Amino acid sequence: MSRRHPLRRFPSALMAWRNLGRNRVRTALATLGILIGVVAIASLGMATAAIQQQATANLEGLSNEVTVSAGPDNPNDGISAEQVDDIERLAGDATVVPERSNVTTLSARNGAETRVRVTALTKADTMYNISRGRISNRFRSGALLSQADARRLGIEIGDPVTYDGKLYRIQGILSSSQGLGGQRRVLVLPLSAMSDQNYYDSVTVLAEPGQSVEALTADIESSFNTADEDIIRVRNFASVQQNVGSFLGTLRLGLLGIGSISLVVASVAILNVMLMSTVERRGEIGVLRAVGITRGEVLRMILTEAVFLGVIGGVLGVVVSAGIGVVLFEFLVGSPLNAFRWQSVQYLLYGMVFAVAASSISGLYPAWKAANERPVEALRD
Repeated sequence: MSRRHPLRRFPSALMAWRNLGRNRVRTALATLGILIGVVAIASLGMATAAIQQQATANLEGLSNEVTVSAGPDNPNDGISAEQVDDIERLAGDATVVPERSNVTTLSARNGAETRVRVTALTKADTMYNISRGRISNRFRSGALLSQADARRLGIEIGDPVTYDGKLYRIQGILSSSQGLGGQRRVLVLPLSAMSDQNYYDSVTVLAEPGQSVEALTADIESSFNTADEDIIRVRNFASVQQNVGSFLGTLRLGLLGIGSISLVVASVAILNVMLMSTVERRGEIGVLRAVGITRGEVLRMILTEAVFLGVIGGVLGVVVSAGIGVVLFEFLVGSPLNAFRWQSVQYLLYGMVFAVAASSISGLYPAWKAANERPVEALRD
């Protein structure tokens, strides 16, 4: 018993499928054009999604931070202890972390050296995340080191480092994503390591959930500064995060526009393929009309061919784009599975929809032209 074709119940679709197979080279070229268009749209969209995830991850830890430093009119060389007390009063439930900073050169046993920023504070557990080791609650002893510097110098948990003639043992290695733009190269020490300094270089205020960073910034600024004097400088990263989101949104639209151009070019290729196919099969279409095939059936057949081209090219484009997305997310985010979240997967859907829509639109004129061809004139030619 012969196996029935799955499209046998739909004669127009069956004829359209067989017509595509009659000129495989032309069909392959049209499908390739659609594939390139889908890849352009989907992969560029997924690239912006990966960039956005990376930027969000880097800014996420800073979105609740307010940084205070000495202004040009501050009578001190930094933030005084009295000013820190005033900031704590204004901050309410927010965590206030005064910091002193310096730079130093760390040396390894093998002779390698690296210059790092040194930060001295007490509440290190609220400011940093570690990948290995531990952070004591009050952080009165030991040290923390950035992952990159630990790897470069071959330093492990428990190894000693020296600052200002004093020895500190590494308690923890900082995680690889600390701060804006990636990891901060830093050696974190207890506040007592810089006890000879009278002032603080900066004060970080960590807002509690539900506490407005903008309002907190405004309160601190208005309490210290006047119209004529800038005693302190106050900044937060909330506006930076909004600006980055706005920029990435504009970038996404621009990249999608570039990808759409490729799909328009593919649509022109499909229009050409369908027109050529209609001209070559003019006599065949005339015979079909002469034996009783209606205009509607001819119209559906030609349109179905165009839709088949869009579906085939779209599916292949989605598969290729998904592979590209996995590589992009592995490279930019470090998690290839994030490529299958809705934030990025939606561009695969957009590419598929655009491919089918563009193919259908491109097939309208050839289908109309074939359906309205008079059988007598078609057979005469």
